[in-house]
Amino acid sequence: MMKNFSLFSVINGIILLCLSVVILYPIIYITAVSFSDTSAVVQGKVSLFPVGFNLNAYMEVLKDARIPRAYMNTVFYTALGTTVNLLLTAICAYPLSRKDFFGRKFFMLAIILTMFLNPGIIPNYLIVQELGLIDSVWALVLPNAIWTFELIILKSFYENMSESLREAAVVDGASEYRILFQIIIPLSKPALASIGLFYFMGHWNSFFIPLIYLNEATMYPLQVVLRDMLIFADSSNNQNLVDASALAPQAMKNATIVLSMIPVLLLYPFAQKYFAKGVMLGSEKG
Repeated sequence: MMKNFSLFSVINGIILLCLSVVILYPIIYITAVSFSDTSAVVQGKVSLFPVGFNLNAYMEVLKDARIPRAYMNTVFYTALGTTVNLLLTAICAYPLSRKDFFGRKFFMLAIILTMFLNPGIIPNYLIVQELGLIDSVWALVLPNAIWTFELIILKSFYENMSESLREAAVVDGASEYRILFQIIIPLSKPALASIGLFYFMGHWNSFFIPLIYLNEATMYPLQVVLRDMLIFADSSNNQNLVDASALAPQAMKNATIVLSMIPVLLLYPFAQKYFAKGVMLGSEKG
């Protein structure tokens, strides 16, 4: 045990501790403010623990019709988007992982070029507009149905799988579709869980794409509503939410932020065991 105790371990431990503090303190502070009394928030007495514990901020946030509606919109967009992402990525990665696939190198080159040759916001908007997807959920899903980096990760995972599995299935008369959906995908749970977590976070935290493609306020996801609360907290648009003299705006904003973090905090512990395996995808052969 003493042999493993070295200068590197001490320095590494200090660095990780500092990073943990930097990451956790804003979350703890935001949570403490959201549960604190208005006077304590205004006077700056809140640091790590709530002062004058109460749930007034959360009660007022949930009274606003925008918040529950935006929350449900975000849940729907995230669930649909992640499902479409995983399905299309799994299907597209399979033929690209086959060495006997005709035009494999050409398609891979074309896919990789999309990472560097992004057309920009205006061409993308014009395409979505011409397809009639403005003010629809598909405007948030279809333009980003497959992420190139996640596709490459899953392709590498497929390539590292034993070829004997596919050969045995072919001998038994299985079609390519059956091999993919009944053999390859069930064995790819660590990879799918890993990239699925990235897809989930991308959809859950997305606000710029909905801000561009959605014009109806009733379709806004939670992040767009939260952005409006953070930027325009003092404007007349938020005066109907609560009387500023009764509740501090900081508590309102922080309560909304905490509510937006809850699904991610609940999901990550279940996906962590797959994520730990998924981050090593393609790092070793055999």
